[in-house]
Amino acid sequence: MNKISNCKLINLPLIKDRRGNISPIHTEVEVPFDIKRVFYIYDIPGGEDRGAHAHYSCHQFLVAVSGSFEVELDDGENQKTFLLNRPYFGLHIPPGLWAAEKQFSGGAVCLVLTSHEYDEADYIRDYEVFRNYKTGIDANIIKQYSSR
Repeated sequence: MNKISNCKLINLPLIKDRRGNISPIHTEVEVPFDIKRVFYIYDIPGGEDRGAHAHYSCHQFLVAVSGSFEVELDDGENQKTFLLNRPYFGLHIPPGLWAAEKQFSGGAVCLVLTSHEYDEADYIRDYEVFRNYKTGIDANIIKQYSSR
């Protein structure tokens, strides 16, 4: 099971140029997994929250390409908050960690790179199911009982 200590804030390459800067991102170089999906979150009203879920298998890599936001992580025992506010830093979030993106600044854009294509079955969207998953209780059994 992954812990918050498995998360890494990764410094991306920064190629400075008077015409504008570039930060390239490569699979298995800056991002420690093969990228299968790319999406971005934008037009979030200032101060709003997103996320609040975990994944069974999917790795995520988040970058604040514009503006800023916080990422609150929870491994079932410990919590830690990361501030993302530079487009040349990314946060690697391995599976099995609860993540919530919070306090978006106006105009913020969150780029998300993932190790898996979208699969709803990979999401843990209920915090109690997540807590039980982290303590070893079978999440599928909990899902069956919670849907009754």
